Formats: sequence, structure tokens, C-alpha cells
Amino acid sequence: MTLSLASILAENARRRPNSTALVEGDLRLTFAELWQQSLAQAAALVELGVRPGDRVALMAPNVTEFPRAYYAILAAGGVVVPVHLLLTAEEVGYVLQDSGATVLISHAATAAVAAGAASAAQVPLVTVGPAVPVPGAVGRLEELTGRATPLTHFTARQPEDPAVVFYTSGTTGQPKGAILSHLSLVMNATVNAFDANHVESTDVALGALPLFHTFGQTVSMNSTWRAGATLVLLPRFDADAALALMVREGVNTFHGVPTMYIALLEAAKRAPELPRLRLCISGGASLPVPVLERFDAVFGTSIWEGYGLSETSPTASVNQPDFGTRAGTVGHPVWGVDVEIARPELDDRIELLPAGELGEIVVRGHNVFLGYLGRPEATAEALVDGWFRTGDLGTKDAQGFISIVDRKKDIVIRGGYNVYPREVEETLLRHPAVAEAAVIGLPDELHGEEVCAVVILAQDAEQRPTADELIAWSKEHLAKHKYPRRVEFVDAYPLGPSHKVLKRELRARFSR
Repeated sequence: MTLSLASILAENARRRPNSTALVEGDLRLTFAELWQQSLAQAAALVELGVRPGDRVALMAPNVTEFPRAYYAILAAGGVVVPVHLLLTAEEVGYVLQDSGATVLISHAATAAVAAGAASAAQVPLVTVGPAVPVPGAVGRLEELTGRATPLTHFTARQPEDPAVVFYTSGTTGQPKGAILSHLSLVMNATVNAFDANHVESTDVALGALPLFHTFGQTVSMNSTWRAGATLVLLPRFDADAALALMVREGVNTFHGVPTMYIALLEAAKRAPELPRLRLCISGGASLPVPVLERFDAVFGTSIWEGYGLSETSPTASVNQPDFGTRAGTVGHPVWGVDVEIARPELDDRIELLPAGELGEIVVRGHNVFLGYLGRPEATAEALVDGWFRTGDLGTKDAQGFISIVDRKKDIVIRGGYNVYPREVEETLLRHPAVAEAAVIGLPDELHGEEVCAVVILAQDAEQRPTADELIAWSKEHLAKHKYPRRVEFVDAYPLGPSHKVLKRELRARFSR
């Protein structure tokens, strides 16, 4: 049996070749055109030495070059390793080395960071997009494509073969590569399109979520194309520009994180005309109920809130037309997936709890990942008795609606992006004046949560930095979404019986 995520684009090229697949500015590509371009780039990748199963890193914004190269990698039989655009060269280098990437494809806009990372990791760099000189690059993919004979079909893969490796991390170490299979990603796109959301081939969706992120990649891109609908790309989200673009292109579908919906509501006050939206999906962080209610009043459509993780392809549950929506919940499990509540204190087995009880959210089904790349112990901790332990706490009521109550892990979700406290803490500890650091998330109206570092300075520090100075220093060493926007100084932390820092007490103290 064979199955490839590349089929999503290939089948549309066969079934609806002349339908518009992609819109970016004045550029319009049909499914046939985009697929032929991807096959041509796939041939160039094969010429570069990419073989089935090889991991190829892809670093590009929401422009045509991303989906074209994404499907080219898949067509060549490669495994896509999307690279977060906010990472530093050092962080990108880590992803390249940890994933064992054989090639890094970078858009010209990110080439400066990519070149430094590729050089340090000794990975060949290929650029896409505008022709700009990039030191160390082996070539420009568009030029290399002109010298290769396009493939006639994509390379066959097995359903359980890896298709994409998403880099994520917990609170206990370096980012980990979550391996997603062709089966998981094809099924998640299919279920999102036809069971959860009822996407029509005549729909037009705005691709405003980053395509390097699992939400944007599966829900915005792959699910939209699974249904044969049109994707309109917005390279950088700006609420005013988004509304104008949606009106101009007749967009009726929007996928976003809560901060995007908040921004759209503000922009709507200035807009001369609003788009006629039919389907709106929210994820990435909890959607405040007042925002949902205001959006419904202003735009005349409901927001269907869902829940998922990189390890679950990502969609695990969502408010769905078949079950109705309930504000403040993340709806019901998607087709073919089980989402239950388990006793959080049990590490070696899964014991499910009855309806209404608080516990750890666990997931099993076709959407669950294969494991963490090169980390069997972390995989064994996450996959127990056939269930994926999410680390999130929640409840499931008698009607099957799931609610996220808190996070077992101390992940901070800022504007839909995960920020992992230990990574920030370890960076802060590199500062010569910092003795201890505890990073917490504090409620924030705009971003959902804001990163706050509670710091104990070294007693023998020659210079004692101010909060602003430490923030500026952090900004130089961490990605834009990670560095703390707030720093508080304390003489000691509240400690539990095992001398663990009681972050809940820090949150309570500094949230006032």
C-alpha cells in the first residue's frame, strides 16, 4: 500500500486542473500549474541528491515559494522540516543538526539567517524567490529547476512513512522533532475538510497563519486544497490589509489565533466594507468568549474553536456543525479520533476519568504522531497505552464537549506561539548577573499570555542590570516571540516540599 501527502495537490491537478489553487498578490496559479511547478522543483532536488526519506528543511514566509517547495519535497519522497521564521541562526542551526537535514531551502527574505545556520551546521543551502546573492548557497532552486527534467509523478511512500517533522518542545529541554506520517496528515486534512468543517470546493480561504506552523499548514493549506478550494496568501498578517484582501478576493473562510480575531475586530471599526465570512476557525490558544460574541455580532458568523498540538497533526477536537458549538469549549473529537480525560498523576498507565472530572487530556487515533525524532525515552513518556499524553488539563462533559482548564506543563502561549520556559530560563542564566530565573506566563489582553521572567540576581554581580537592560539583552539571544517583555526581581522564590519553584504563586503575585 502506498500513500503520500503529495496526493492532495496531485489529485486536484488531475480532477480540477483549471481551478484556481493559489492567489498571492497579482499571481494566480491553477492546481495543474502549481503541481507541474512542484514536480519540476522535485526533479531539481533529486539532482541535488535528495532521496526518499531524506529530511529537507524549508524556511519561507507565506508566499508561493513555500507551498511549491513543500510539495516538491514530498514529490521527491523527502520529509519536510518546516523552520520557524522567528528563530535565530543558532536556533535554526540546532534544528538542522538535530533533524539531520540534507538540504535547507530558504526564501531570499530569510537567507541571511539561513546562511549562518547552514554554514554552522554544514548543510547545503538552496534559495527560492528573488535572485539575490547569498554567500555559501549552492544555487537558486528556480534556476536549478530549469536544468532538470520534471518528474512525471511523485515518489511513492508508505502510509506510516514520515512526511513532516515539526519542531516542538516541552519544559524540560531542547526542542524535539515530532514525526508526522503521511497517513496522519492526509487524514487530518481530510477530516478537517469534510467532517469537521464542511469545506466546499467553491470556498476561498485566507492563508494568514504561518505555513511553517502546524495549524496553518494542515488547516489552512492542506485542508483547503483537500477540498479543492482556493487559498489566498497573506505574507504578513495585518488586520487592515487582511480585511481589504478578503473583500477583494471574495474570501469566505478565515483561520486564525485569538489575537488575529481581536485585531480584525479593531480593524473592522475602520474598514469601509467587511468580507462575507462563512467559516471561521480558531486555535492555538483559548479564545475569550467576549471576543467570540463580538465577532459574531460584527461579522455575522460564529467562530468554531478547536484544539490540537503538533503531535496530533494538529486537530484533535473542534466545535463542529454536526454537534453544535458551545462557547468556551473546544468542541468534540474529530472523526476517527478519541479525546478523553485521564488521571494526571499516573505516569506509567492511562486511567480514564468519568465525565465532568478534571484531568489530563489524552488523544488516540489516526492523527497521533509516530514519536520524537531520535528520542525514544521522550516518545515512551508521551505515548502510553496507545494514548498521547498532551500535558494539558481539561474536562469533558456529559454531552462530549471538551474544555481546556489549565496546562500541566508550564508552556506560555503568546499570540498562538508556544514559548517554553526552560529554554528562556537557560538563556537568561547565561547573563553574568543572573543567578536564577523562573519564566511564567501572565494574562495579556492582546497576546493571550505575556512572557515574564522572575529573576534573582547574583549577589556578587559587578553590575546589576535593570529590567529594561535584561529585556534588551534577552532580545539579542532569543527569537522575537520568546524573549520576556516583563522582568521582575525577587530575593527568593516560593518553594514547595521538593524545593520546586511554585510558579503558580509567582503567577498569582505578578498578575495583580
